[in-house]
Amino acid sequence: MTADERLAQLPPKLQSVVQMLGSAPKVIKTEMLLEFAKKMPPLPEGMQGKLEQVHECTTPFFVHAELQEGKVHLYFDAPKEAPTVRAFAGLLAEGLEGESPEAILRVPEDFYSLARLEEIITPLRLRGLQAVLMRIKRQVREAQ
Repeated sequence: MTADERLAQLPPKLQSVVQMLGSAPKVIKTEMLLEFAKKMPPLPEGMQGKLEQVHECTTPFFVHAELQEGKVHLYFDAPKEAPTVRAFAGLLAEGLEGESPEAILRVPEDFYSLARLEEIITPLRLRGLQAVLMRIKRQVREAQ
């Protein structure tokens, strides 16, 4: 499958984020990820008990995907002093929040390679991002 075919599998908002990151120079890409870290949505009251820990992440990271009226809503929790995982949460929230279950289930687990994140993020951290997406997909399937 070509990169364009893989990109076409992404929901439009995630496609836009991936294209923006993928075309950015390494120096700018790091700054962009820090901006995504700032965009991680705050956790609403009463959500703590619903979150699932992603043990593959080296930093404590929690996620919950919920289906409401045919749309997926995402919730994340990560320490403030963990900008990389907070960036993943911000990126996924911006790219996937409010999408249909089908759109989320079509996202390739290694979508980050289209954004060329391996230029600035270690393989261990990228496996963590992949694990977060896999948790989201599993939770979406269970909610259907």
